[in-house]
Order: sequence, then C-alpha cells, then structure tokens
Amino acid sequence: MILWEPFEKFIEEVMEKEQIPGVAVALSKNGQTIYERGFGTRNVETNEPVTPQTIFGIASITKSFTALAIMKLVEEGLIKVEDAVTLHLPGFQLVDYANIEDIKIWHLLSHTTGLATMERREQLTKFDEHLHYLNEKAWAWLGKPGEYMCYNNDMFLLLGAIIEKITGENYQTYINKQIITPLQMTRTTYNILELQSFDNVSTPYVLENDKPVSCPWPTLGNYAVGGGIRSTVVDLLKYGNTYVDVLERTIVTKAYTAQMAQPVHQTDRKSFYGFALQTTPDYSGVTLVEHGGGQPGVSSRFGFIPEEGIVAVVLTNMSGVSADAIWLAAMNTALGIPIDQKRSTEPQFEMNEEQKQRVLGTYLSAEGSRVDISLEDQSVMATIDNITYTLRASDETTLVIMPLEKPIRFFMDEKNEAWALFIRLRMLVKSR
Repeated sequence: MILWEPFEKFIEEVMEKEQIPGVAVALSKNGQTIYERGFGTRNVETNEPVTPQTIFGIASITKSFTALAIMKLVEEGLIKVEDAVTLHLPGFQLVDYANIEDIKIWHLLSHTTGLATMERREQLTKFDEHLHYLNEKAWAWLGKPGEYMCYNNDMFLLLGAIIEKITGENYQTYINKQIITPLQMTRTTYNILELQSFDNVSTPYVLENDKPVSCPWPTLGNYAVGGGIRSTVVDLLKYGNTYVDVLERTIVTKAYTAQMAQPVHQTDRKSFYGFALQTTPDYSGVTLVEHGGGQPGVSSRFGFIPEEGIVAVVLTNMSGVSADAIWLAAMNTALGIPIDQKRSTEPQFEMNEEQKQRVLGTYLSAEGSRVDISLEDQSVMATIDNITYTLRASDETTLVIMPLEKPIRFFMDEKNEAWALFIRLRMLVKSR
C-alpha cells in the first residue's frame, strides 16, 4: 500500500516556503487513478479550493502534444523526422545561413538546430508572419545543427506550420481533432476566450514583493504550438496513458511514441532530451520520462514511467516554483523509494582560483534571460532572476546551485575561457 501522507506534508511545506496559492496532483498506474488531490486555492481573493478538475496552464507540456502529432504524421508515412524543414516549408530561410537544408525536423523536435534562443514576438499569429520574422536579421549561432541543445521556441513552432502544410488543417484544430477529442479531454483548450465558459479555472500568479500577485494569461500567438494548452491533472492522465500502452485505441503506436523518449542530447549528468520529452534512464531500475513548463502564472510537470505504467501530473498557478520537485516526490512515493531521492547527484570538486576566474561574467539570451556569475569572498555566486545563489563546483566546468542542487554547465573556447553556459535547457552566451 502506498503511503501518501509524507508526500502531502512535502507539498504543504513547498507551498508554504514558495508561497504557491494552488497545486493539483494526479497519478495513475496501468490506466487506473491511484492518487488525485487539489491543495490550496485557485484564487487568493475568493479562496476557492483547487480540485483535480481545476484548469491550469500547462505551458511547455504542450510541446509533447505537437511532437505526438508529428509522430502521427511520421507513422502515416506523410513525413520523416530526417526531412529537411525546407522540404515542407520552402519559405523557411535564414538571412545568414546558406545551408538551410541542414536543419531537419528532428532538430526542431529536440531543440538542436544550433540557433540560440530568440527574442519572442507573441503578436505574430500566422506562421507565414513568423517565417518572415526569422529571415529579417542575422541570429546568434551556437554551432552546427545537432552540435548543441538550446531551447528555441521560435524554431519549435515551425512544427505547427509543418502540421498545417501536411494536413491542410489549422494546427489547433488538428490537435483537438486527433488528440484532445479522441482522449475525451473535455476540460482542455488552447483558447483563452473558451476558458470563460468553464468553471473551476485557476487564476495565474507571479511573486512580487514576496506576495502572490495575479497576472493575465499570456496570449502567445504562434508560440501556442509550444505552450498554449490549459488543462487539468485528470485530463492529462488520459493523455499520459497514450505513452504507457494501456489504451485500446492509441493515437500513435508504441513504436513511434517510444521514439519521442529516445535520447538525442545529454542535458545533465544522467538525463537526456529527446523529442519534446526528457529522459532519465536507470532511475532506481526504471526510466523517468517527463517535461515541465513555465509561463507567467504557470509551473507544471508531466511524465511517466513506461516500465511501470505510471503517469504523474503536477500543475500550479504560480511562476517559477518547484513543480518538478513535487512531481519527482510523487513518483518516488509511487515507486516506494525515499521521497527526497534525486535524478542524479553532482559530485564534489574544488575549483582553483584560475578555474573560477574563467567562468565569471554576465551571460544573456535574446529571450531576456540573464545570469551573472561573480566572486564574493572566494565563493562563486550566481544571480538569476534577481536572486543570488551560492555555487559549488562538481567538476572543472560545472557549478551547482545551492541548495537547489541544479547544475550550470559552462562551455569553454580554445583559450579555455567560458563563452556560454547551459541552464534550464537554454544556452546563454557570455557578454562580458
């Protein structure tokens, strides 16, 4: 029998520490729900409770829906992941890149195009507009396609354009028709206006001056391809069951869903990114497959263990909080292993003074992210989102955020000086 009380205490402690208004959690095993509960409130002012049927934003969990639709087209023989993007989108051009045919569909799926994160243009609502935007100016290149992984929503959304080109249907209409409706996900929508017709919808919050402050839902435009779905933990269990082989009628057969979880690029000591899913092989003898999401007012985590048929979902209505830690604690509880077990543990390493100096500086992305690495009393520090953390080293090119135990990996040039760092699946380039 699974004992959920320690897990519930863990959630309550995280919520109090991080001032999270509301959390919903659900797990299933072999298609049967084994746990579902809401914690806290969906609206701070009205104090209405969160339930398993509360609608939250799911942010980048949406990417796996898009990837699943692509794999459906692959299974139907209409496209191949090895196809050049230009084969299906001849309008895709980059002003400073002659070998545009080198960028394949699988590069879009795995964020390995070689392009750095770009400035967002959420006012763009048509894919043709985005193709023009991509060819407006020269973008920052990190390396050749396949060489590096860097989260790039502007490249990923081209998958929506490919879906429209191949099917002749609107992207959101296709996802609704082929995935959401067949799975009877009746409380799931891309449409912000449609949210008004639902009851039990969460209010999104950001933390300002140590207090939750409500914020509007982001409109997203074309970025809805990678982050536009709002849903419930109950509906996402139905979706998760497509990956653990318990449905009589599958959206995509197991051979093709399994491809999504195949490692493409290593992201940390034990985890890999595939096609809109992140995989940790051999986690206490099983495989963790997951994806998170973050937007103003949203922190989310979804995933499954294929060998055990377990699906787990965590949704919250606050930005930048530990949905991933809650999700892993839920999986640990279901597996009967220590609740605080981590995906991996970074070793201890002592950097010398020269090694510390090599990584100092300000690292930026065009999307607006900034990380400042500095030295204070011989301790290396990182300032991220206006919060300063102490770092420890785990090897010559990796620093670990304490107490979160999150690694920051540095890329060194021919002079053995850091030119970029990798954090939150993004590469930020050193500016000074």
